[in-house]
Amino acid sequence: MQPRHTVNDAVSPLTARRTGPLCGRARVPGDKSISHRALILGALTVGETAITGLLEGEDVINTGRAMRALGATVERTGEGAWRVHGVGVAGFAEPRAALDFGNSGTGCRLVLGAVAGCPITATFDGDASLRSRPMRRVLDPLERIGARATLVAEGGRLPLTIAGARDPIPIVYEPPAASAQLKSAVLLAGLAAPGETVVIEGEATRDHTERMLRHFGADVRVEPVGAHGRRVTLKGQPELTPAAVTVPADPSSAAFPLVAALIVPGSDVILQGVMLNVLRTGLFATLREMGAVIEEIERRNEGGEDVADLRIRHAGLKGVEVPAPRAPSMIDEYPVLAVAAAFAAGTTRMRGLKELRVKESDRLVATADMLRVNGIDVEIEGDDLIVHGKGRAAGGGLVATHMDHRIAMSALVMGLASDKPVGIDDAAFIATSFPDFAGMMRRMGADLS
Repeated sequence: MQPRHTVNDAVSPLTARRTGPLCGRARVPGDKSISHRALILGALTVGETAITGLLEGEDVINTGRAMRALGATVERTGEGAWRVHGVGVAGFAEPRAALDFGNSGTGCRLVLGAVAGCPITATFDGDASLRSRPMRRVLDPLERIGARATLVAEGGRLPLTIAGARDPIPIVYEPPAASAQLKSAVLLAGLAAPGETVVIEGEATRDHTERMLRHFGADVRVEPVGAHGRRVTLKGQPELTPAAVTVPADPSSAAFPLVAALIVPGSDVILQGVMLNVLRTGLFATLREMGAVIEEIERRNEGGEDVADLRIRHAGLKGVEVPAPRAPSMIDEYPVLAVAAAFAAGTTRMRGLKELRVKESDRLVATADMLRVNGIDVEIEGDDLIVHGKGRAAGGGLVATHMDHRIAMSALVMGLASDKPVGIDDAAFIATSFPDFAGMMRRMGADLS
């Protein structure tokens, strides 16, 4: 199973220059969150699942490799088309070698949950960036379910070895932070436990796991808790049945050409089939508050998710305050929102960004550094990011990406409207989520070289 795009050890710098209007119609890659879950849940069914529109970036390819190493059959049948023949709940086989997730925290943490409910031992590893990210908070609830971490690197990090539960125990779990990865890991482990596994969220996070579990036949109930929370209850030990999955376009990937169209004068862009799950559209709501006109064309339902084509034209933006409860619905989009804020008139304050500190990089600090090196006045107060926009950016800086694909793409978007070019030290890691980013942007008129 070979990826069409690879991230290798060669450093690949890239520079974005002020460009003319961006125009055209494009489809960004399939949603990464749904792509991971389609492969994992397909591997936990009994029978064959067909997937179309799968994101074929390195992160998802590595999850597919892990499913194959755990005993499922995973085959590419065409452009974005894949077939998974599953082994059933708790049916994973012990892998012969470590499972390497490259740069993907989502793939690693979700598969940790899926393996935790199986009576096997597996070692998890990744690249230097993933090895720096904390895993202890995922292991804690999995150990309550009955799994054991037999080897963990210093600081609760990769590489780690986990022995799955022989007799999984259902638990009631309240995550210490709003995290769809934490919730999903617990639910995937809970599939193998008798009775009901419950996750109680103080702030609702993206619900793709719950939706897809239902799609494959699991009994999942979701009830409101408090002002913003949810109680998710999963009935354990279902026999999941194969179900075709159509992966919609990723709103997190759409964020980059969308913001580029907003800040580059004269732009008029249509992005096709973008997912509009209400728990993923915080960026769109925020940009509209800032003055953006994002037109929805042909809103429809595909594979259980609402989608639409989005038309975006250049617009003058103003600074706003982004409330902390919105963070879970746009946690991956803050770096590119910060770029939009730099080109807005006035101050934008983004509240409650603690979760950014445990992404591919310390994304809060990396975002502030990206703006500062390009002449933007920015501050961090606690877990808040404050950007003082002046309607323009000086540019001229070289951005350290810290192997973070979203920092890399955000910096390049900034360069397309800045007075001077903006460079990044390495574009290779963009392939983890958006393999054709540079090519797609160039086809719309972007100057990237």
